[in-house]
Order: sequence, then structure tokens, then C-alpha cells
Amino acid sequence: MALTPGIRGMAPVGSLLVSMASVQSGASVAKTLFPVAGVGGTVALRIGFGTLLLCLFLRPWRLRVTREAWVPLLVYGISLGTMNGLFYQALDRLPIGIAVAVEFLGPLTLAVLTSRRAVDLLWIVLAAAGLALLLPLLHQTHLSPTGILFALGAGTCWALYIVFGRQVGHQLGPQGVALGSLVAAALIVPLGLIGAPAALLSRAVLLRGLAVGALSTALPYSLEMIALARLPTRSFSVMMSLEPAVGALSGLMFLGERLAAAQWIAIVLVIAASIGTATAGRQEATAPVPD
Repeated sequence: MALTPGIRGMAPVGSLLVSMASVQSGASVAKTLFPVAGVGGTVALRIGFGTLLLCLFLRPWRLRVTREAWVPLLVYGISLGTMNGLFYQALDRLPIGIAVAVEFLGPLTLAVLTSRRAVDLLWIVLAAAGLALLLPLLHQTHLSPTGILFALGAGTCWALYIVFGRQVGHQLGPQGVALGSLVAAALIVPLGLIGAPAALLSRAVLLRGLAVGALSTALPYSLEMIALARLPTRSFSVMMSLEPAVGALSGLMFLGERLAAAQWIAIVLVIAASIGTATAGRQEATAPVPD
């Protein structure tokens, strides 16, 4: 039976929603691994298994890398690995929704800085207000300052990932994602294995690590390829702005992480700033890639 235009039009939207749910579910599973595998060991499992799945899916060995592509590819891969490492350190200290909201300030700041519209000052104010509400000094709910700094560092790496990922995408296409993941794995996996608990190599932990790699990397990247092929980049960016809320709901459902009213308001402000940045620009912004 042929699908109606309306159903076909909803397919990329559904793919993107499933992708966001998959990423945040993967973060929830990863957080349950921290006590038994350590933060570094969990990062190593996520990047290691994620890279393996991406390589099996994209087969990057067919790609010929030019001399001009090596520098952006290396920076892309290093920023990818560092972003994941810093984000998981933040995740160990903060609720998922808050960690994602703070990290999201990285690509949001990049979008604002590359725009020349005066209205973007409004989005800066909204994002700053959201961050201010999350700072532990401004309300009684305790949040780790170190966790917030880790999330801000992850957001900075996310911005670098977007800048150099654009270059890698133009020069190498989708297979550049797998090559960048290989660079990240070469950097992060050995560091994560150093000092990791012996339980890291147990069957139960490895199976959950494989689930994290699939949920956080292989499945969402594949679904986003479907969405990007059928959605305008601006629409993609607007929907991606919902990521902090999806993270907060995932933390609530799977980990019982309840947020205070001020923290929900902060997340809403960051989402509003992200949506405003995506919709107000004259040109379509590059869609941020999940952490």
C-alpha cells in the first residue's frame, strides 16, 4: 500500500524524535555503568563499540583521504572524543537534562556568533538567564560546579566538532564520521582502559556497553541521515533544540532524576534560545550533531 504524502512527511520527524530518544536512553544506560565500569571505562565502551558499528555500517576503508583533509579530520576526531569524555564526566555529577542543557550552550553560542542579526542578542540573554538559573549559588538546589564546568567544556568541544565536522563532511562525506570516530577511539579508548575496574571486561558490562554504543551512536546517526535527507536544516535544528527536554524526561523515567521548578525553567529558556537562533537566521545553520 502506498503511503500518503502526510505519512511520508511525518517519517523524517519521527526518525528524528526516535533518534533523540535513543541518544538520551543511551545516556541513561551509560550512567548506570559508572559505578561498575567507571566514567572513563564507560566512555571507552561507548566510543569503542560506537566506532565499530559505524565502521561496519559506513565502511570507511573505501575512502581515500586527501592531504588537505587530514588536519580537519584529526581536529574533528579529537573534539569528538574529548566532547564525549567531558560530557560523561558532567553526567556523573549532574542530572541528564541539566548536563545536556549546559552542553547545548556550545553550539548555541556558535550559531549566535556566526550570525549578524541584532535579534540574536535576545537569544544570548535567554541562554544566559537559563545558565544563571542553573548555577548553584542562585538557588538552594545543589548542583556540582565541577559538573557544570565539564558540561561547558563539552559544549565548547561540540562547537569545534560542528565547525570541523562541516569541513570533513564536505571533503569526505558521511564516511568521515566513521574516520573521525576512529581518531576519537584511538585517543579515548586507551585512556579509558587505564585504571578501569576489572568488571569492565565482564559479559554483563560489555553487553550494556554495546547497547550504549548502539543507542548513542550507531542508531541515532543512521536515523539522522534519514531526517537530514528529507528535512530542511533549519527544521532539523529547531527539533534538535528539544534535546535538553528529552534528556530531562529520560533521566526522570529511567533514573528517577527529579528537577526543581527553576531548573525546568532554565531548560525551557535554553530551548527557546536555540529555537530562536535556528528560526531567526537568514541562512540555515548547520545542524548540531548529538554528543
